Amino acid sequence: MRRLHLPCLTLYLLLCFGRRASAQEPWTWENVRARFEQNNPTLQADKLSVEESKAEEITAYLRPNPQLTLSADGTQIAPHDGVWRPFAGTFESPGISYLHERRHKRELRLESAKKTTLIAESSHADLERTLLFTLRGAFVSTLQAKAVLQLAKDNLAYYDHVLDISRTRFSAGDIAQIDLDRLELQRVQYESDLQAAGENLENAKIQLLTLLNDRTPIEQIDVTGPYDFNDQLSPRDEFRKIALDTRPDLKAATEAVDKAQADHKLAVANGSTDPTFSAWYTHNSSTNNPFGINTAGVSISIPLRIFDRNQGEKLRTQLDIRRNERLRDAAEAQVYSDVDSSYATLESNLILLRPYKAKYLQQSVRVRDTITFSYQHGGASLLDFLNAEAEYRIVQLAYANLLGSYLTAAAQLNLAVGREVIP
Repeated sequence: MRRLHLPCLTLYLLLCFGRRASAQEPWTWENVRARFEQNNPTLQADKLSVEESKAEEITAYLRPNPQLTLSADGTQIAPHDGVWRPFAGTFESPGISYLHERRHKRELRLESAKKTTLIAESSHADLERTLLFTLRGAFVSTLQAKAVLQLAKDNLAYYDHVLDISRTRFSAGDIAQIDLDRLELQRVQYESDLQAAGENLENAKIQLLTLLNDRTPIEQIDVTGPYDFNDQLSPRDEFRKIALDTRPDLKAATEAVDKAQADHKLAVANGSTDPTFSAWYTHNSSTNNPFGINTAGVSISIPLRIFDRNQGEKLRTQLDIRRNERLRDAAEAQVYSDVDSSYATLESNLILLRPYKAKYLQQSVRVRDTITFSYQHGGASLLDFLNAEAEYRIVQLAYANLLGSYLTAAAQLNLAVGREVIP
């Protein structure tokens, strides 16, 4: 049996590990979204604000603390008739008091705090919705850059094949030197397309990794997903209805109205009087009453709210209800605007994409192949061949970019609706 030396074995393992690391599975949209929800620092920081709001609910429902009072009096500070007994006549009086909150103030504070938490949760969902749109845009840009890069590679490979045939024809005296030179000069355009596509792909991956807060080297990541369009589009009213039920910013606006109403109830309750109950015990050994050495007492303190009945806060919170109602109406109008605008953009992209897929793509391939065959056999001029190549490149590149625009518009509609309605 053949044995491997330790250095050779180590090198072998490192090579195997390196191949596995560089050949990791491409990321799908589901993978990217899961990584984003787990690692994005902006989203994680905002999630903590929801937890902070829940912690404030505990504070809002706390009862007032009782007050403990310790007092002493009657302590002798100088001798009397030559006798100094400093504590003989001291009386002690510990007491306790408690503020009793009326009109369900504590419950109303808790209700207001819970409404604040609901708003924080909806605001967090709205931030996630917005960031997911940015993430989806970066994901689509990466897919688009991949498609354009592959198209550039295919165009260059096809053109190199034509150049090889043309060089053979030139060697056989079938074409002139000037025609071969023009063909070779035209290759610069395809090289430029390839370089630009590679740079765009790297930039798209950088944006994607930034949103994911991922430090994976660019060359080690790849994304995969359908780069096509769905010809069917549901009616606009269906998307409107889903948006009204789903949009978190609209939910937050509605919850803000509920919170304003709870705050107004709390302001009314805060205008009521809260009595303070007190009780104390007194030990007075210096009293002349033998039955009054140990005594107890109680009292109740009631503020007279003649001038301050929280009138300003009551009025402010009442006006705040109306203000939040107007903001809710504005948020609802924005929902309709967002859905209608994104729907129109998506519909426009579909109108452009349908003839490309049904006719223009096949026509561009057929024209290019026909003119190329004719040129190679002397039936078409060099200008005809170059024009056919340029037309094919323009049509194919326009279709790839239109697909990217469609997928971006679909993401925009998902953003407007509030959830993923077009995968």
